Amino acid sequence: MTWTHPSRWRSPAGWPLRTRIVAIIMVLLTVLGLAVGGTAFFFLRNTLYTQVDAKLDTAGRPGPGGGKFQFPFDDTHPYRGAEPGSITITYTGVSDIEGGMVEAFTNTEGFPDTRYKTLTDVASAQLLAVPVDGEKSTVGLDGYGSYRVIAETTNEGTIRVTALSLKNTNFTLLRVALVTGGAVLIALGIAGWAGALIVRRTLAPLDRVAATATRVSELRLDRGEVRLAQRVPERDTDPRTEVGQVGAALNQMLDHVGNALEARHASETQVRQFVADASHELRTPLAAIRGYAELSRRSRAPIPDEIAHVLNRVESEAKRMTGLVEDLLLLARIDAGRPLAHDPVDLTMLVVDSVSDAHAAGPRHFWQLDLPEEPVIVVGDGARLHQVLANLLANARTHTPEGSVVTVGVSSTPGSAVLRVTDNGPGIPYELQPHIFERFARGDSSRSRAAGSTGLGLSIVHAVVQSHQGHVAVESVPGRTVFTVELPLPVSSAEQLAQIAPPAN
Repeated sequence: MTWTHPSRWRSPAGWPLRTRIVAIIMVLLTVLGLAVGGTAFFFLRNTLYTQVDAKLDTAGRPGPGGGKFQFPFDDTHPYRGAEPGSITITYTGVSDIEGGMVEAFTNTEGFPDTRYKTLTDVASAQLLAVPVDGEKSTVGLDGYGSYRVIAETTNEGTIRVTALSLKNTNFTLLRVALVTGGAVLIALGIAGWAGALIVRRTLAPLDRVAATATRVSELRLDRGEVRLAQRVPERDTDPRTEVGQVGAALNQMLDHVGNALEARHASETQVRQFVADASHELRTPLAAIRGYAELSRRSRAPIPDEIAHVLNRVESEAKRMTGLVEDLLLLARIDAGRPLAHDPVDLTMLVVDSVSDAHAAGPRHFWQLDLPEEPVIVVGDGARLHQVLANLLANARTHTPEGSVVTVGVSSTPGSAVLRVTDNGPGIPYELQPHIFERFARGDSSRSRAAGSTGLGLSIVHAVVQSHQGHVAVESVPGRTVFTVELPLPVSSAEQLAQIAPPAN
């Protein structure tokens, strides 16, 4: 299995603020350490090489006897005090090279002395290739290491090459580089740890501000009474700091939002109360209108056909207005949070009764049942759940042509009961589906007053299902429309169902 880093770690732009600050500090300290260490290293290198060059200048210089170069005995012996490991050769041609590497030994008299050790042919060739210009240069001799070399012409006309080993110098530089690098790494580690700790403590107020914003974002602000009690602590609202300015601005914004939500809730409450009061008051005159219309039709006195038609239309519109008022009153009560009944409701029998009623209202539709072998019991308000199913079936009957097939199914899953109403009608327009459960939602053709729709049936379905802590959804394409209602099962039923059919891992 291949594990990949989250995308936010691929670019520094996606890093948390504290991580970016610590990273910037570490980069700056690294650059500073490299600059200081590199400067010290090159200064030390120049100093050490200067010291080697000074020793190279005094190597073979005249003693008390004078002369540019002075040999104590002959050309086969080094100078007195010659540094062991140094190299001195003289030549007039390639075939008459004298000298070599100085090595220390104890002579026959028991005193320390020095002598020349013959160089390899490769090393000799490398020394012979040094320009005779009196300038110092660094040469890597094969098998001997790095040497500081100078080639000059003696008083006798011979060429003398003097070389001092850079082994100790390079070792010192390497040790200094390692010590400096180690010190820089240790300092970076300590600085990174301390910087992370300091940055975490410094940004702690920002974390508290973010936590407050997160808690506010988790609140339901779209409906009902909302109390924005969350505020940034006073200690994090100091206007002298940037974080304090953010905290103070967030608190001020929450105050404004809270005031706006309170005003919105007050307005919604007034509207709901008005709708409830108006609906309640309209029920009596509507009932009176229907009664007088019906009484007029039952009169023994002959009524002209025109007047009879008018009375029929008055009674019909009064019935429609009564239904609309009842729906509005129900929605107002649900919005006001009126408690619903909590009784066991057998969804299976509820479906059977509702489909029977729908078959009587729409005999030219084909009504089918898809029921489980065992009853599905939920806890809720039976009358309201019956209204949910009746509205869904009325919606299917009203907005599908005669001869359409409507299937009502009941099933259960661990934790919920599922009710589905499926039809093979023309479907719901795609642009209408997101708004299908809104109040007074109508399509251009299928949902019209002529079809008897008030635009409140599905909104009542949505409100009643939500008041039962359930969920309703719709899926529709031409030829297939499915309304799905999910209602929570009682705990005991859910546990029993889970034992019978445990969910797949």
